[in-house]
Amino acid sequence: MRVVLNLLVATAAAAAASTAAACRSDDSSASDSDSGQGTPAVVVTSTILGDIVAELVGDDAEVQVLLPIGADPHDFSPSTRQAEAMADADLLVLNGGGFEGGLADTIDRSADAGTPLFTAVDHADLLEGDPHIWTDPSRMVPVIAALTDALVAAGVDEAATRQRSEAYATELEAVDAELEDLLATVPEQRRVLVTNHEVLAYFADRYGFEVIGTVIPSVTTGAAPSTAAIEALAELIDAEGVPAIFGETSSPSQLARALADLAGGDVAVVELFTESLGEEGSGAETYLGLLRTDAQRIHDALAP
Repeated sequence: MRVVLNLLVATAAAAAASTAAACRSDDSSASDSDSGQGTPAVVVTSTILGDIVAELVGDDAEVQVLLPIGADPHDFSPSTRQAEAMADADLLVLNGGGFEGGLADTIDRSADAGTPLFTAVDHADLLEGDPHIWTDPSRMVPVIAALTDALVAAGVDEAATRQRSEAYATELEAVDAELEDLLATVPEQRRVLVTNHEVLAYFADRYGFEVIGTVIPSVTTGAAPSTAAIEALAELIDAEGVPAIFGETSSPSQLARALADLAGGDVAVVELFTESLGEEGSGAETYLGLLRTDAQRIHDALAP
């Protein structure tokens, strides 16, 4: 059994600080929260959950997503206007489990003000301490069912929402089966993952992979790895013949690239859409597109 290496490097702290500054919000990162007369206002933390909510509510609610595309959710801080929208929302939808670290205090204040909250991790089968449930689409099916109930309770049209929810869950299950077929062609000896931080445990569990190392030793991106740990992971990558390190579009890839250089050989750094949707034309503009694009990139990097 391979030993999972959780890594630490001094430069990660600087990279995390830079990401935090870049992801600090302004009022332009989300639309105004003023909803139409009688139209429920739903505020969502992440772009992934925002896409799911938009699919479920259609035109029957005003949806505001707090994080911009590409932002690191672990460090993002809301603007004053966004904080007010959170407190005034008919429903605040969040992932939970420590995922929205920079939003935690504002979420607590919104709850204290009486804002109804929906926390996705409360409705999924969790791996201990890991909030990245969406990387296994099968675990999102019960989340979507519970989210539908919460949206109806917030005043979104019940019949239309439940109809859209059933159709979306069916489509999600079809994508899950599609990914399973695609990834089944990766040979057993190459079904190993080295990732930027601890983000693909649910994916690995669902599709039969093993995460043998992470550059950043945490389910968030703020930890700092040591040089010794990076060198140990580089040796493991070389020994195992790992062909790729999987970075993230929402987090700097400098450490992953340094690790690839240290490991030697022809080790690629492949960026995945792990915690945010992608820009137009990326193939990850929606949650379902993100699942397909990431799976294809993993397949292409690992299959001979």
